[in-house]
Amino acid sequence: MAYMSEGAEGLRSVPALLQRNATRYADSPAYREKEYGIWQSWTWAETAQEIEALALGLLNLGVNKGDHIAIIGRNRPYLYWSMVAAQSVGAVPVPLYQDAVAEEMEYVLGHCGARFVIAADQEQVDKVIEIQDDLHQFEHMIYVDPRGMRKYDHSRLHEYSHVQNQGRAAYDEYIKELDARRGALGYDDTCVMLYTSGTTGKPKGVVLSNRNIIEAAKSSSEFDSLRQSDSVLAYLPMAWVGDFIFSIGQAYWTGFCVNCPEASSTMYENLHEIGPTYFFAPPRYFEERITALVIRMEDAGRFKKWLFDTFMAHAREVGPKLLDGKPVGFMDRLKYALGEVLIYGPVRNRAGMSRVRVAYTAGEAIGPEIFDFWRALGINLKQLYGQTEASVFITVQPDGEVRSDTVGVPAPGVEIRIGESGEVYYRSPGTFVEYYKNPESTADTKDAEGWVATGDAGFIEEGTGHLRIIDRAKDVGNMADGGLFAPKYVENKLKFYPNILEAVVFGAGRDMCCAFINIDLTAVGNWAERNNIAYASYQELAGHPKVLEMIQGHVEETNASVAEDDMLSGCQVHRFLVLHKELDADDGELTRTRKVRRKIIGEKFEDLVTALYDGSDDVYTETEVTYEDGRKGKITATLKIRDAKVVPVTRAKVAAE
Repeated sequence: MAYMSEGAEGLRSVPALLQRNATRYADSPAYREKEYGIWQSWTWAETAQEIEALALGLLNLGVNKGDHIAIIGRNRPYLYWSMVAAQSVGAVPVPLYQDAVAEEMEYVLGHCGARFVIAADQEQVDKVIEIQDDLHQFEHMIYVDPRGMRKYDHSRLHEYSHVQNQGRAAYDEYIKELDARRGALGYDDTCVMLYTSGTTGKPKGVVLSNRNIIEAAKSSSEFDSLRQSDSVLAYLPMAWVGDFIFSIGQAYWTGFCVNCPEASSTMYENLHEIGPTYFFAPPRYFEERITALVIRMEDAGRFKKWLFDTFMAHAREVGPKLLDGKPVGFMDRLKYALGEVLIYGPVRNRAGMSRVRVAYTAGEAIGPEIFDFWRALGINLKQLYGQTEASVFITVQPDGEVRSDTVGVPAPGVEIRIGESGEVYYRSPGTFVEYYKNPESTADTKDAEGWVATGDAGFIEEGTGHLRIIDRAKDVGNMADGGLFAPKYVENKLKFYPNILEAVVFGAGRDMCCAFINIDLTAVGNWAERNNIAYASYQELAGHPKVLEMIQGHVEETNASVAEDDMLSGCQVHRFLVLHKELDADDGELTRTRKVRRKIIGEKFEDLVTALYDGSDDVYTETEVTYEDGRKGKITATLKIRDAKVVPVTRAKVAAE
């Protein structure tokens, strides 16, 4: 493929885009943040000044070209500025997950050899201090929020604003060096290093160049007609490639405004206040919003609930057609317009999506029912398929071709092919440079021609060119009778029910599928309250007979739906149990992006898997857990195992093709 060598519009780095925006959009808002109940705003010109002051301060601290600067904390303008300031001095920003424990941070900081850390607050500073003796290259740490930091040893600890002030004071001394470093940034120089979630082992450092980020941002912005007047809410982990491409890549390419919530707990409120026009959320967000809505409707009066059910049934028939510009009869349009006033508009407003022009979901497969629900409301929700190694974009869904069962067509500039084993491969301008200090994994993932193995199994539909993802290639297998086994397909259908938070399906090489279920404490707790069911803990509620009966109903409804799919009808769940604890990233059961670590769960709960398949009615288990303060403990439980009704299918249906 012929890629641009000098950069889109001659702009070869994010700092170069910043300089353009500081002139072209000087007085337009670049960042907003709500702090102490008040929205504060910075224009592009002010943003450039803040970043330059920090970059000068970094030079004053001794940052060299090629140094790695770790950035830890929640979404704040100061931390986004830190990433661009690091780039400006020729260093490499390495954002970390703010909820990672010290041991996880130790691996990443040690692996990348970070000399400098920029942390949001005392909590993050304490984590680094706990492990700093094992970080042989670590030298200085900068913190944004000074609360609680007064009595710390400041020999290697610096307040963010002080570093900026020192940079301003040393302007004459360092500005020529800063200009030289900014001017020397090339299209193939490193823009950022992001660590993978590590579903199968240690996280890998994905090196992305300026070319990767700018080309991906340019093509995706043009694809969805993003413009400078758009706005986004930046609330996803800064260590995740999705947040980087939206809040840095596309924001700096288009010049739109990035809005940061006051805290994670106020995200929904802040979303409602900002009313973004461009929105991204993982499937979990849309599942949680449906759960909250269902809970509210269960508490509503009979007439209001009837009204909601009636108009939502109509919306599922008409809403997607209206979004796609397909013909809809006059009476259907009239009824939908009435529903817009009574139901759809208020629900969108409550969800903070009244102004959304384009919404995306990715990161995990979304259940078709969940996806169709939001499009029925008139929200232009689309799916994209991507990876950190692709600078996000592999496939996207064009307007008018949005479907719940595919992830769209190749993104602009992306080539896709399907390997002999069914694995999806791609190459594009966004293809990563390498895995840092890991040439073996780089060679295993990316071949000499630039084709990248995604690790996902799928196929391209004839006629439409749309890509359908079946599951992770390592998770796709066969049942004992030869039928196809794709656990994620079933898990997503189960998670459509608000009462089910997480599901893990087993069945590869076996004669039937079985499942672990996590209940959603909020939804099931609300249901228990309405039904006068008393409980003292998650474990007690999860094991209540009436809860098990309710979950069994969801499993059997899911089986009926799965049975309709000729290819996957053999994946119906025959037996299940409700886990006594929530799957947790701190316990190693989920990644920081809430992806199931299937192999680890299977090994950790091997006794439960065995009980599901040996015909046991119940099983006693002891499980190690990690408390919020980092302490380890054990919980014990006797779990009931239930049999679920399955829909008989013929041998022709379950046979692998």
